[in-house]
Amino acid sequence: MDAGRGRVRDRVTSSGGTIRHDIYSFPGACRFHFVDPAGNELAVWSHDPDRR
Repeated sequence: MDAGRGRVRDRVTSSGGTIRHDIYSFPGACRFHFVDPAGNELAVWSHDPDRR
């Protein structure tokens, strides 16, 4: 896992968000899903040029 994605995940949780699906890889990228304090489910997606 890239340290940047880990920092973003940590920031989400420290701001009251709940991780719904932890960081996972798929061809060309990584992402995680979270629920914000208002109940909205969102995702953070990051391009990963080393994954194909």
